[in-house]
Amino acid sequence: MKKQMPLTLELEPGTYHWCACGNTKNEPFCDGSHKGTDKAPHIFKIILKRKYIICNCQLTRNPPFCDGICRRVKVDEV
Repeated sequence: MKKQMPLTLELEPGTYHWCACGNTKNEPFCDGSHKGTDKAPHIFKIILKRKYIICNCQLTRNPPFCDGICRRVKVDEV
């Protein structure tokens, strides 16, 4: 199944753990699948309830937010 990139999600205020390894079954949030890798989730806080554009290719330079990198590389490379 092809990943949706990026994800537009309405998030409530709170603390989230964004998956940085790409192995989660709970996209885009960490489910612990990174264990045994050199990756770790990126912890971020949301202050305002609104829609956010969240990276789902794990290549962003501004985690967890999409910076458009998936539009500049071939999807097969992700």
